[in-house]
Amino acid sequence: MKKLFFHFPMIVLCTALTLVSCNTSKNANTNLPVDIADRPADEDSQKYEQAQLDKLKASIESEVSGEKCTDASEWAFAPMGAKSCGGPQQYIAYPKKIETAFLQRVNDYTDKVKTFNEKYNIMSDCVMISPPTSLKCIHGKIRLITPDNN
Repeated sequence: MKKLFFHFPMIVLCTALTLVSCNTSKNANTNLPVDIADRPADEDSQKYEQAQLDKLKASIESEVSGEKCTDASEWAFAPMGAKSCGGPQQYIAYPKKIETAFLQRVNDYTDKVKTFNEKYNIMSDCVMISPPTSLKCIHGKIRLITPDNN
């Protein structure tokens, strides 16, 4: 009986320690750092800034995509974006009636792309994009005509 009395506290202590250690192992991973790929994009991340640039670009492009083209002489084009080794990423056509406000948005986007490229040391293909040679209305949509797609 004396042996049982002596072992009982040890059994209780071991059982309690086992239960506590099992419980803490379930939550052990909560304090580990999150994989960088799974980390939510914050305002100081390249992923977040790229998403903001993509939204701005889509907004600019959608502003003119709904415009009906009946006379190409009422349209103009401008360089948009910036490659890291120089030159625009693309050219965009726009109706002349919205030129001032539209070009401000395009220039703002281009400046932000330049800043992004410098901040994150972005590399590009360095292929120079040729400016369009003319504009044409095709089925109500404006088309940039380049030497490649005459």
